[in-house]
Amino acid sequence: MYFKTSDISTSELYPLLVEGIIPRPIAWVSTLSAAGIDNLAPYSFFTVASCNPPVLAITHINQANHQAKDTLLNLQQTKNCVVNIVSIDQADEMNGSCAAYPSEVSEFSALGIESVSSEVVAALSVKQSKVRYECCLRETIAISDLPAGGVLILLDIMGVYIEDSVYNEGHINANLLNAIGKLGGNDYAMTTDQFSLQRPIL
Repeated sequence: MYFKTSDISTSELYPLLVEGIIPRPIAWVSTLSAAGIDNLAPYSFFTVASCNPPVLAITHINQANHQAKDTLLNLQQTKNCVVNIVSIDQADEMNGSCAAYPSEVSEFSALGIESVSSEVVAALSVKQSKVRYECCLRETIAISDLPAGGVLILLDIMGVYIEDSVYNEGHINANLLNAIGKLGGNDYAMTTDQFSLQRPIL
């Protein structure tokens, strides 16, 4: 079956994107508002944009009511964040932080998520996250201001925290990190089933 995107609605297109582009890594983004409120929210439209310089890319999807999520507003105000990688034992807490808490409520406090001060940014880190990227806002690029339109967020990586238990000889052990990824709907995937392929050399 073939779908011409101009012939279908956004609600029909959405599952074709999020159910086909899988699994997607989850950026559990902690920010600090101008009023000093800590925020924590997951984003699954997330990847590496550049290694030199080191830059992460996250896409914020506009809500139907045009109200921006706290994460985007906080980033625009205070210009820094931490991207915490979600391991399987944090799945319930991460899912809880999806709830639409008022901007004056910290998800850290509401959900009892333990935090720790970051090294070089003001935003808190999730203490139990084994991999964390401390970032400063590089720029935001508004792709569309329509409902379900996107705002591309580019983040300069200022520092990387790797828990010793998952780090060995310059590499992160995927089995020990045990990160999860997003599928469509309410479904997630684990990284425990793996296989290797040697890259061909011509």
